[in-house]
Amino acid sequence: MDGHSDDYSEADLEVRSPEDHAVGATAVAVSMKRSLERMGPSRTARTLLKLNQAEGFDCTSCAWPDPDPGHRSVAEFCENGAKAIAEEATTRRATPEFFARHSVAELDDRSEYWLGQQGRITHPMVRRPGGTHYEPIGWDDAFRLVADELNGLGDPGEATFYTSGRASNEAAFVYQLFARAFGTNNLPDCSNMCHESTSIALQESIGIGKASVTLPDLLEADVIVIAGQNPGTNHPRMLTQLEHAKKNGATILTINPLREAGLMRFKNPQTPQGVLGRGTDMSDLHLPVRVNGDLALFQAIGSLLVEWDALDHEFLDRHTSGFDAWREHVASIDRDAVTRSTGLSWADITRAAALLRDSRKTVFCWAMGLTQHRNGVATIKEVVNVALAQGNIGRPGAGLFPVRGHSNVQGDRTMGIWERVPDSFLDSLQTEFAFDPPRAHGFDTVDSIRAMRDRRVKVFVGLGGNFLQAAPDTDVTTAALTGTRLTVQISTKINRSHLHGGRTALILPTLGRTERDVQESGPQFVSVEDSTCSVHSSRGPLPPASPHLRSEVAIITGIAEATLGDRYGIDWAAMRGDYRRIRDHISRVVTGCESYEVNVRRPGGFVLPHPPRDSRTFETASGRGEFEVSPIEVLEVPDGHLLLQTLRSHDQFNTTIYGLSDRYRGIEGGRRVVFCHREDIAALGYTEGDHVDLITRWDGDEHVRCAPGFRLVAYDVPRGTAAAYYPETNPLVPLDATALKSNQPASKSVVIRLGVAGSTECDTRGAQGAVGDDEGHKSRPEVSHLS
Repeated sequence: MDGHSDDYSEADLEVRSPEDHAVGATAVAVSMKRSLERMGPSRTARTLLKLNQAEGFDCTSCAWPDPDPGHRSVAEFCENGAKAIAEEATTRRATPEFFARHSVAELDDRSEYWLGQQGRITHPMVRRPGGTHYEPIGWDDAFRLVADELNGLGDPGEATFYTSGRASNEAAFVYQLFARAFGTNNLPDCSNMCHESTSIALQESIGIGKASVTLPDLLEADVIVIAGQNPGTNHPRMLTQLEHAKKNGATILTINPLREAGLMRFKNPQTPQGVLGRGTDMSDLHLPVRVNGDLALFQAIGSLLVEWDALDHEFLDRHTSGFDAWREHVASIDRDAVTRSTGLSWADITRAAALLRDSRKTVFCWAMGLTQHRNGVATIKEVVNVALAQGNIGRPGAGLFPVRGHSNVQGDRTMGIWERVPDSFLDSLQTEFAFDPPRAHGFDTVDSIRAMRDRRVKVFVGLGGNFLQAAPDTDVTTAALTGTRLTVQISTKINRSHLHGGRTALILPTLGRTERDVQESGPQFVSVEDSTCSVHSSRGPLPPASPHLRSEVAIITGIAEATLGDRYGIDWAAMRGDYRRIRDHISRVVTGCESYEVNVRRPGGFVLPHPPRDSRTFETASGRGEFEVSPIEVLEVPDGHLLLQTLRSHDQFNTTIYGLSDRYRGIEGGRRVVFCHREDIAALGYTEGDHVDLITRWDGDEHVRCAPGFRLVAYDVPRGTAAAYYPETNPLVPLDATALKSNQPASKSVVIRLGVAGSTECDTRGAQGAVGDDEGHKSRPEVSHLS
């Protein structure tokens, strides 16, 4: 089905009518069914009742903030949070006997869903050069193997150290410390693929790449803008807070190509109205913007606010720079270009702008629908421009709210997981540990793939995640990973990245967040940071899935000891034995983390400082909030083509496939579907239900990328656009199709055409992983720039 055989067939795929609401009693039933199937009654109770509680553990799914400890419900989790916990706390096990029965090739012939259902990995495993199977390896031998490969490199920059958002603050801190003590800033992470455009845009505009709101601000807002985000699937607990905000009088403006169920109506299963009644209507105004039209939309809104003089002049005078140039720019925008880019009428845009005009307190929320475009940084800066124009930063009930998609991806960045970490962080690291860390910027995710492809990086270490399936340009990434000398995957369960490793491939099984972590000094806890800069502790309640598992901290420090020995006098064993030692270091290295141990032990934790939010202080080049002028870009799609956005099913989290039910969109029993407008299907000569290949060409006709075998589903999407699930569509995203400045993959704006399923065209892709294949990949879909 996705190039791999599955435990389901095409006959299982059903297409039904999409739902007009999210959550409700069905979500409760699905949560309980999946939990009981995977964990059983006892483990279900022990985990879900501790999930997101002040003395419990943090959800491994999204980074939605928790209410204050006194305001949390007994069931402080959502359907997809329950699914995430069931996946980790499953009673199924992938033992050495399992790996002996299944060769790597046999496993690679299975779907990602099937792989994920095989359970927790119980022992360290290695596939040696030329081997067909993974086999057990002792921990000490595994650490020596890694150390020998790392120490045998010609330069520390020949290794890259990837991090997923699941890693704790403690693990992230020791991980970056090890990489820099080894001698490299090659610290790519999953943020490079999801919110890097946000980080760059906010850093340049307001001086800090994080949300300027707390959860109470959302409840006080007059207007909440939700752009490029599907909270019903990706952040379901957000719906509860939006419902509270609506009861407090908030108006909700939603901007998204698809009219998702969670943007329409919410049936809160913890209220009588949600169970027995209609629930709460979410969106007061929904704008079905054309894919990649958000930049033009926010400029149009800005132009109307300027025209109406709906501006905070005192804030503009005291706290901003560049406003006059921006005002002149938006006052002269081409309205025809706006409507062509957005697919919206000027009347609807005016209605949206009027909501902001009449609001004193506006919160702007967004996710990857805004970031994963070539103009992603400019689009986020345009959101900031509109917020600055009305003084909606540093005001209670107002601000900027990028909603992070992974539970601790923001905390990992705070702890130094960044290939371009500021010199001030490196200075503090140098003072604390008495060595001079490397200063040259390292490789991000895309550049790491390029470097592996070109054989400039020879060792890949992955702290969590499924790098191969998360990354763009799957064929190129596969060839890049398999061309390395060594890949090391620190994992809980089997995934596709394990099956396309280097000459030698290691799987090092780690404790999950649901499990108790006991080290030499006794039971440990870890800490994480949510989307609103709140840092809190996490303590798993379950016994480990296997006595052979080690914590992330233990694995990283074990590799560090074997590789570095006593270099620089860093006491890795002490940090492994007592995580308080790590937090003590954090308190002196990381800004805002003073008294870290004391503060993180408080119920609910503490909130990191945020100068724009706290004091309207902007640590930018001018010392003010920065307006920036960007041209409107109209992405021109050739005749016979569509603009594809990749998205999640309701039954997955990132690359983890929980099941085969995207019930909100009416898809059951399968995943290889492409959503298109009914009129586009007919205009292109197809019929709903036909099977097609998705084809894109990068740099003319030379490099064909294809994702075969998708069923056409008529859906309410803007004309000229399409949508389909990742990772199945990741092969269509060229490695060089990235956002300006952030280098983030442009996975939400891929120009495709449809081909008859099974045609020979999908067999003409050629070898895309060849060394030095970077040259000649510079063309882009045609873009019109209009001011």
